[in-house]
Amino acid sequence: MGNSPSALQQCIDAVGNGRSGFAGYPSNPLYQVQWVKPYNLDILVTPAVVVRPQTAADVSGIIKCATANNVKVQAKSGGHSYANYGVGGEDGAVAIDMVNFQQFSMDKLTWQATIGAGTRLGEVTKKLHDAGGRAIAHGVCPGVGIGGHATIGGLGPMSRMWGSCLDHVIEAEVVTADGKIQRASSTENTDLFWALKGAAAGFGVITEFVVRTHPEPPTIVQYSYTFTFGSQADMAPAYAAWQDLIADPKLDRRFGSMFIMYPLGAIITGTFYGTNAEYEASGIPARLPPTANKSVAVNDWLGSIVHDAENEGLYLSDISTPFYSKSLAFTKNNLIPSKSFGKLFQWVDQQDKGTLLWFIIFDASGGAVADTPMNGTAYAHRDKILYYQSYTIGLPLSSKTKDFVTNFHNQILAAAPPNTKGTYAGYVDPALKDGQQQYWGPNLPRLQTIKSKWDPRDVFHNPQSVRPAA
Repeated sequence: MGNSPSALQQCIDAVGNGRSGFAGYPSNPLYQVQWVKPYNLDILVTPAVVVRPQTAADVSGIIKCATANNVKVQAKSGGHSYANYGVGGEDGAVAIDMVNFQQFSMDKLTWQATIGAGTRLGEVTKKLHDAGGRAIAHGVCPGVGIGGHATIGGLGPMSRMWGSCLDHVIEAEVVTADGKIQRASSTENTDLFWALKGAAAGFGVITEFVVRTHPEPPTIVQYSYTFTFGSQADMAPAYAAWQDLIADPKLDRRFGSMFIMYPLGAIITGTFYGTNAEYEASGIPARLPPTANKSVAVNDWLGSIVHDAENEGLYLSDISTPFYSKSLAFTKNNLIPSKSFGKLFQWVDQQDKGTLLWFIIFDASGGAVADTPMNGTAYAHRDKILYYQSYTIGLPLSSKTKDFVTNFHNQILAAAPPNTKGTYAGYVDPALKDGQQQYWGPNLPRLQTIKSKWDPRDVFHNPQSVRPAA
């Protein structure tokens, strides 16, 4: 005889009421492949169950089952958490896969869109375009789900112009720890709404968003400047010129850019939301480091998103792999000084990385992101103008490769001014011992107080989510 279903399984099966494809359990021989679908194959996580609800009422019932059995809950939209936090981040959670929440509508009087939390960014772009040529700010990896993206920050090439993705959210439907289906906005459940905009994984399961939208820019200039060097140290002057450009407080907000290091080379890539004549008139091309290998293309909105997605796919693949990553955020006052660039890049030259699949990405931020006060939402990095992120893949991932990434991060910290800390929670790093402080900084105490009100038992939990105040 087989094992009897647990009380949790019986409860969740009752919510599903016999529906096929509603819940998967570890006893399924294809559980990891068909249900869990981990993004980072270096971090093994086995949820107690993965559930695919179809309605907010389903989500409510699932949460009630979890609380009745004292089991933690996490929601997954696209499933791109670097530490697999969408399936709990550690064994034994109830993972709620929002794949069925694909609803979409557009109010053509207000141009506000309602978007289901399981919609991936590639579909968000298409649906907004088809509903009247509208757009919001978001990242460019098409497989990322809006449920996590629009609640953790949501940075992308248009963020300097329009702000982060979460800055577009004006209302959300959310199921809270008591199983109630709530609305949250600037006028209803305002404290919860504030927390959802930056730290939602610890506060509830969002089922849909209402977002403000913009008209699509008619013309977009996309550029790439490729550099081939004999050594990493040779790229220091190119990086210095780029960092000086993106640190300019008068930099045109229509400009977004990344500097990407990879074996024996680098690329400066990005986007200008305007015409080629406006791009030239901005003075930006003259300030980028010279190279014979450059391309400049003019696209419409959809073409630009496809182009960005193709570039992103070269460095941060949509395919599940074993990988390791570190990151850090910089204000204008704690950027790495130019005198340190040569030594930093020379250090990279001297290391045995253990793999050829490594990238170090420096990503410009600031602009419109900083128009919202630091305490305006739970997302706290309003003063940051630059993020760095390392990303390395190993098949398998060796300790040598992890050591390279960790030690590069230590080199960055040593080169930066004292007390440089903090990073974007979208680049989640499970190795951080003070992750909550690094992700939410001065907003953490308020988040902990709100958590105590809305989720005192810490139902919505991953290894680095917000905890209730003592």
